[in-house]
Amino acid sequence: MMSKTTIYRAARVWTLDPERPRAQALAVREGRVLAVGTLDEVRVAAGPEVCEVDLGAATVVPGLVDAHAHLHGLGRSLTTVRLERSRSVEDVVQRLTQAPASSFQGDWLLGKGWDQNEWPGAAFPGRAELDERFPWTPVCLTRVDHHAAWVNGEALRRSGITRTTPDPAGGRILRDDRGEPTGVLVDNAMDAVTAAMPAPTREQLETRLRAALERCARVGLTGVHDAGMDLDAFRCLQAWDLEGTLPLRVYAMAAGQGEERHGYLEQGPWHGRHLTMRAVKFLADGALGSRGAALHEDYSDEPGQRGLLLLSPEELEARAQAFMGRGFQVCIHAIGDRANTLVVDVLLRGAERTGTQALRHRVEHAQILRPEDIQRLGAAGLVASVQPTHATSDMRWARTRLGAERLKGAYAWRSLKDAGAHLALGSDFPIENPDVLAGLYAARTRQDAKGWPEGGWYPEQRLSGTESLEGFTVGPAWASFEEVHRGRLKPGMDADFVALSEDPLEGPAQALVEARVLATVVAGAEVFRAED
Repeated sequence: MMSKTTIYRAARVWTLDPERPRAQALAVREGRVLAVGTLDEVRVAAGPEVCEVDLGAATVVPGLVDAHAHLHGLGRSLTTVRLERSRSVEDVVQRLTQAPASSFQGDWLLGKGWDQNEWPGAAFPGRAELDERFPWTPVCLTRVDHHAAWVNGEALRRSGITRTTPDPAGGRILRDDRGEPTGVLVDNAMDAVTAAMPAPTREQLETRLRAALERCARVGLTGVHDAGMDLDAFRCLQAWDLEGTLPLRVYAMAAGQGEERHGYLEQGPWHGRHLTMRAVKFLADGALGSRGAALHEDYSDEPGQRGLLLLSPEELEARAQAFMGRGFQVCIHAIGDRANTLVVDVLLRGAERTGTQALRHRVEHAQILRPEDIQRLGAAGLVASVQPTHATSDMRWARTRLGAERLKGAYAWRSLKDAGAHLALGSDFPIENPDVLAGLYAARTRQDAKGWPEGGWYPEQRLSGTESLEGFTVGPAWASFEEVHRGRLKPGMDADFVALSEDPLEGPAQALVEARVLATVVAGAEVFRAED
């Protein structure tokens, strides 16, 4: 755009500004919203030298932000073997035989996205089929939730994992009846494989990040909260931001699990143009699908198993308070009810001891909670960073894992909001699809794309259309300390917005399933425009 001022007009503009919630047009100048209102009002405010963009029947909403996602992980999933919706072990092996060159990291063959719950029998796979086809090539296939890996014998050999290797703290090496590793490693047991694998090259890293950012813009995201960014990825994005070439806004959480945390502690918070690093992310437990989520009582489908704590309570608390003392917002992954009890304890006690209640500490996922912990989380005004599509992905098998009683406090967005928590919605991509419209649909309906189950899964936990949209706009803005600048469309705020083919507020929820993103605008610059 050569003109300094651009007017966007559309069938409707939802501003989420309580004083003027609906408009016909908005004017953008120098990356900010100049005016919002009727077309005539906006034209007067914009002055004579303007460029007008007619979006036709589109609906414009404030910039959509994914409050919990993984850019490098998405980029890797887009450039290595895709195993989502695989139908069986045999299907996975067939896909591996057609792997593109980008699927190799060094001589390791990588893939991502398998889910045994979608296969006949729903049992974890073994290494035999991988060994038969790839006897000398190390293979590492990450489960859909990133909390388990399926590897072959060569990968086990290079990682030093044998029948005598004990389970690490916070991890499980699945074994057969003879005690031999089956090839499935859960949570911290994956660390040995990661350590043996060569690091991606700088070229690979940049290719992956660019692919992820492009995908995000296409699905209507103007920003992403990256939940646990490694230092190499941060340095890459930091360089692009300093050059002015980072297209989206990235609110990065430092990876707090490994030794890299010391570098982040030394650096302290960092603020750039589109990149901010003022948060840290820890993992308290694993995932429900791989039975790593830490529960107070046994899994309903595996007596004697209660999941995994990935850090001891003492170590988690020490790390959290160290980062609080450096001015970092602390964000902790918690899936199971035992993990959520621990995390609420750690955040409340740590905030009090360090005097950092104003840092808006976050519970990432807040997936399965006891009623009393929902109330404690809400009463403290913590951020509940939740993912609507996790519920619709898990709903077919979650009862088998948890039983009916624990499900009353699972994926309980309405209960969390009513208790006083600040909801920030995301997808956890690439575990889920980054399509934010799918998240809006799931938040409103708690159904799959075909409308199952009728009436929604535990429909009392649904959010309204407005609450769902606020969860991807106002909520992430609050959770990243940007509510003065983003989340709504008001004069003076950043010109981040998205044009959609369907109305996410007044239109039928089912229309979101086929809806299209028509344009994505960040700081007044179009980073995506759909072809006619």
